[in-house]
Amino acid sequence: MAYVSTDQIEKARQMDLLTYLRTYEPDELVHVGGNTYCTRTHDSLKISNGKWYWFSRSVGGYSALDYLMEVQNIPFIQAVEQLSGQAAALPPVVRQEKTRVLLLPKANPDTVKAEAYLQGRGIDSDIIRFCIQTGRLYESDPHHSVVFVGRDRYDKPRYANIRGTTSGFKGEANGSDKRFSFSIPAQGSDTVHLFESAIDLLSYATMRKRRGEEWNTEHLLSLAGVYRPKKELRESSLPLALKQYLQDHPGIRKIVLRLDRDAAGKESMNALYTLLSDRYEVTAKLPRYGKDYNDALCMSLGIPTIKPSERRQER
Repeated sequence: MAYVSTDQIEKARQMDLLTYLRTYEPDELVHVGGNTYCTRTHDSLKISNGKWYWFSRSVGGYSALDYLMEVQNIPFIQAVEQLSGQAAALPPVVRQEKTRVLLLPKANPDTVKAEAYLQGRGIDSDIIRFCIQTGRLYESDPHHSVVFVGRDRYDKPRYANIRGTTSGFKGEANGSDKRFSFSIPAQGSDTVHLFESAIDLLSYATMRKRRGEEWNTEHLLSLAGVYRPKKELRESSLPLALKQYLQDHPGIRKIVLRLDRDAAGKESMNALYTLLSDRYEVTAKLPRYGKDYNDALCMSLGIPTIKPSERRQER
């Protein structure tokens, strides 16, 4: 009869599911958005904040051990052996850099619902049309979601953020490369403004236009989510989108941090200032009102701001 020691069991329980999938089954892991993942086999199995839950089966857990037993139906002892490395388990996969194929959602023939949604968030109609005309924004078919497209320096689509217009749905298209998140470049500018989301970026552009300023004379870049530095700052790296953008636009000398007015936003700004201030002129510009730039825009226009629960899904 097979036997596993208490030490092996404890070691097996220490591995979380996200680490396990990244190490042993990277092709099974699908990024949904923010810090949420699902598996390619079971899209209703969500992984977030150190936990996982399989919604279609109403079962969940914390560890990879729970996952192997509950989802893959592997017996306890075999699962422990696989994770502890005693059995001839899966060897760690050496991830090779692959060329990602971006699978953009099908485009709807018109953009009526997408435009109405963005105008309802206060975004200027001329700016919306600019994004549509330059291939940075369109409406999906059949769900009528807003699709924000990130393009590389050769103007090739490399990333897509999807935002539901009638629900709180938020996700990324398969094959999205976060190095090339939603942005609006500016020729000859030495300044880039940094935002957490595409909506905040477009809100700031709208606010500039409403003040009678040229809104697209400086680089505008979205991070496609909250930047979370490590506790030990020296171990932190720049957000992928910002690192790539600075490489692609070496003329940039000034970085303006326009992140959210909350604890996470302030932590991110402090970290970015520390990481960048020796090479760039870095300033932080919080929104005057509300939590973020869309809040500030909506409040200035007298229209309702988005609910906190919906905002969490948007990041």
